[in-house]
Parts: sequence; structure tokens; C-alpha cells
Amino acid sequence: MTSALRRAYHISAFGWYAFIVKCLAAKDGEELPAGIFVYGGPWKYLTFLNLLLQMTFFGLAAVSDLQPEKQTASTLNRCKDLLFSVFAFPVGMFVVVLFWTIFAYDRELVYPASIDTFFPPWINHAMHTLVLPVLLGEVLVQPHTYPRTKNALAALGVVGLAYLSWILWVYLSVGVWVYPLLGLFSTPGLFGFFFLNMSVVTLLYLLGNKLNSHVWSKTR
Repeated sequence: MTSALRRAYHISAFGWYAFIVKCLAAKDGEELPAGIFVYGGPWKYLTFLNLLLQMTFFGLAAVSDLQPEKQTASTLNRCKDLLFSVFAFPVGMFVVVLFWTIFAYDRELVYPASIDTFFPPWINHAMHTLVLPVLLGEVLVQPHTYPRTKNALAALGVVGLAYLSWILWVYLSVGVWVYPLLGLFSTPGLFGFFFLNMSVVTLLYLLGNKLNSHVWSKTR
């Protein structure tokens, strides 16, 4: 893909995510269903944090596109590759996979029907569906340098534990689970569910690495 098309892709993706984040942030303070934005507002939802992550990555990628070709090994590019490979791809794909899996089983456990009054279907798909094709598009747009697997998984583990701690803090502070599903688990079950989720994220990281290698192996 030419540099002009790659630049247009990154700018478009950044603009799209910035628009969605703005739409969601504007909902904070409105009369929403009980418990939706209590304590922490949208900042306690992995979906919203993922949108910020995707927006940050594509913004960084757009700025990186402005660099001369000879600076491909610059610190900015290394940060961009790290952000995509370790966080943006696996976390973004995880949000899509987990959300629609639970939604198909019982939407009330993750996205109660009462929310539809405040968030139209297109916003739901913007948050939980379009993330996947945009990420796959990025795999096709340009290659990314992946770090050592053990370092990447360690970083993912730290971020995962940080988010789990945040969820527990919200529950202990106001007695409300970020997602109704979590209230169904015992303490051991909760940590088992977290371990399962981290296993899925790990597999998605490995998938991203494999896709990157497969698509770009002939150009290296």
C-alpha cells in the first residue's frame, strides 16, 4: 500500500475513534439507566478504554506517517509497533470476541436492553464490531515489529491485573459490578474467569503475530 493511502487510513481511523469517544463522553451526566456511569463514568468499561487505546494508536500511526522513510527505526515507530502488537490488536479483538459471545448467550449480562434507549445500534456496533475489521485492515496496511513474546505477555499481564484491580475497587466502593456477569461468580470463579480471559488475550496476541508474519513475510 502506498504511503498516501496508508496515511489516509490512519487519519480516517483516528478521526472515527475520536468521534465515537466524543459521542460517549457526551453521555456522561445524562439520565442513564441506574448504575451505568456511577463511579468512574465510562472509564470503568473496557470497551471505552479500548476505544481510547485504538484512538491513541491510530493517532500515533498518523503522526509516524509524517516522518521521512529513513526514520523507520525511530523511537516513535517503535512505540507505535509496541502499542499495536501488545495492546491494540489483542485487546481490541478481545473486546469484540468476548462481548458478542456473552451477548449471544444473554445480553443482560453485558449490555442490558435498557441501554438501547440511550445508545442506538450504530454506536453499539462502533464499539463492539467495527473494531475488528479496522484492526485487520491495519495488519494489511503496514508491517509491525513484535517484541519478545515473554516481554509482551508480561506487559499484558500487568495491564490485565491493573484492570481487574480497578473493577474490584469499583465494586468495593459502590457495590456495583462493572458488568452484571461478574456478580454471578464466587471469588474463586471470578479469578478463574479472569485467567480464562487472559488466556484468550494471549492467544489473540499470538494470532496477531502470526498474521503479521504471514502477510509481510515476502516483503522482508
